[in-house]
Amino acid sequence: MRYSKQRELVMQQVESLQDHPTAEEIYQNARKECPGLSLGTVYRNLNNLVEAGRVRRVSIPGQPDRFDHTLAWHGHLYCTACGCVEDLALDPGVVRQLLAGKPGHITDCVVTWIGLCEACARRAAPSGAAAL
Repeated sequence: MRYSKQRELVMQQVESLQDHPTAEEIYQNARKECPGLSLGTVYRNLNNLVEAGRVRRVSIPGQPDRFDHTLAWHGHLYCTACGCVEDLALDPGVVRQLLAGKPGHITDCVVTWIGLCEACARRAAPSGAAAL
């Protein structure tokens, strides 16, 4: 992949925002540094970064794609109350157990839980009730 000032700016935004930003959020932030930047350029560069393996796309049904700079296997939690996306640890040993004896060749794993983040679950739970 050839060097591009815009691509590096987009990558810097993904890394600095750290909250699984959408293309629109990346665009709004990057425009402060590069006012001539277009949303199309952001999308094009995000797609290039995903294809090059430098960024991971996080797809949540019914929501805009998010982008993650953490490439190691991990899951995500999408909070239906506040809309945040959080990283969740994904034990490689457990994944290997699930796949034991399965035919084929698995190269990646995508796990997204949908529910409430810790803060929203605390607000939603009646006093004294424990959440999962």
